[in-house]
Amino acid sequence: MVILFHSVLNYIKHPRLKQLKYTSSKIKLGVVLQSVGLCLAIGIGIGFFTSFLEILGVYNSDTHAISKLFEESNPLYIIFTAVILAPVIEELIFRGPLTLFNKKYFKIGFYSLALIFGYVHLFNFEITTKILLFSPLLVLPQIVLGLVFGYIRVRFGLIYSILLHAMYNGVIIIPAILFMS
Repeated sequence: MVILFHSVLNYIKHPRLKQLKYTSSKIKLGVVLQSVGLCLAIGIGIGFFTSFLEILGVYNSDTHAISKLFEESNPLYIIFTAVILAPVIEELIFRGPLTLFNKKYFKIGFYSLALIFGYVHLFNFEITTKILLFSPLLVLPQIVLGLVFGYIRVRFGLIYSILLHAMYNGVIIIPAILFMS
């Protein structure tokens, strides 16, 4: 996973529109599986830091959209929405267009779509002045994950970024559902 981390980090520093064409599906799936671990480490690491914002009273996790979804929805609906529907829609919107940018504008497109992806998740919070002020920290996990998903999308293809996104959400959502019931 250290090699993958360095590869992703180098790509994020210097993104380029270069797909790995001659890589087998087996290798691609292996990288996606490793990427789930990398995304979890990133999400948990940054999430641990952002949890201090809740301690400081910036936001209340009870008002977060996920908390409300867990309280008001059927577990199968949650799994379908968070693990299947959201990854497909979000990847089509935020990673699908990446290969449409020409070389000159690819970097701008890559970073812009990751930022927009992160900031769309701001709507999971009740929007207040504090939320807006601390928004860069609150959506940092999604921005970084958007960069990793973008790396996988460009290097291996859209279906692999959808798969990574779905697996990441699944690893988080399914145990939470089991724990809550």
